Order: sequence, then structure tokens, then C-alpha cells
Amino acid sequence: MASKYEVCFADEIPIGGRRIVDAAGRSIGVFNIDNRFYAVRNTCPHRGAPLCLGAIDGYVRGDKPGDYRMERTGEILRCPWHGWEFDLKTGESVFNPHKVWVRSYPVSVETETRTQATAGAPVEEPDPGIETYAVSVETVEGRERSVLYVHV
Repeated sequence: MASKYEVCFADEIPIGGRRIVDAAGRSIGVFNIDNRFYAVRNTCPHRGAPLCLGAIDGYVRGDKPGDYRMERTGEILRCPWHGWEFDLKTGESVFNPHKVWVRSYPVSVETETRTQATAGAPVEEPDPGIETYAVSVETVEGRERSVLYVHV
């Protein structure tokens, strides 16, 4: 069963941005693509490079010489060492998606009312044997903030 690890507030990763976290002893990059979040292992399968430090781009397509266009801008991660490219949404490689990929992880966004997140900490379910008390927390600017979780 996968464990859920808190990453950060969703608004802390801008569109096109990333955050690298440690979850269950694994380095994982969490990326914001058009306000949808994706997570991949921060290790290139080619030579073990820190994959999530690479450039985020698209790829070039063309039907004939001199005719080209950029596609999927902001969805392709390029390894900083040797340029291997991976789809951030699936983890599949661009050049050989059936044989080479990087591990991807589910990401969930949950709305909670609080003011601080603990990145990388496992989320514990409440123990029914512990006496609890109601606590109120004021929201930032009077609104709730969404928290990102990666499931490892």
C-alpha cells in the first residue's frame, strides 16, 4: 500500500515550476503543468543523473524539411547530463517509450485549512485511542490552501 507524503502548498509551485522532495528515501520531482501536478523519480535511467534538475521543454515535430513546430511545450523533461527526454505526465521516454521510462508517482491535491506544511513527512491517521480537542486555525487571507501529496 502506498504511503502519502506531504510536499507543499499547491500555490508554492508556479505553473512550469518544480519542487524536489525526499519521500520514503527517494528523491522525487513534483511538477506543475497548467495547474495539474505530476511526480517522477529524480534519477535518469541512463546514468543516474539528477533528472529533475534538467530543462523543461517540448519537442520539435515536422512533416517535411523546413516545416517544424514545437509541441507539448512544458511537458518534456530533459536530463541535464546526456539530454535523454521524458514525458512528465507518464514518465515514458520520448525516444523509446516502450522500453525506457522513469518511475512516475500519483499526486493528489487536498484542501486544508492551516498555515504551515511539513514537507516530506508521512501523514499519520489519527489514533482513536488518543483524546483530542477541537482546534481552530485562521486561514491565510481568509481562504483555504490546497496541499500537494505524493503517493509512494
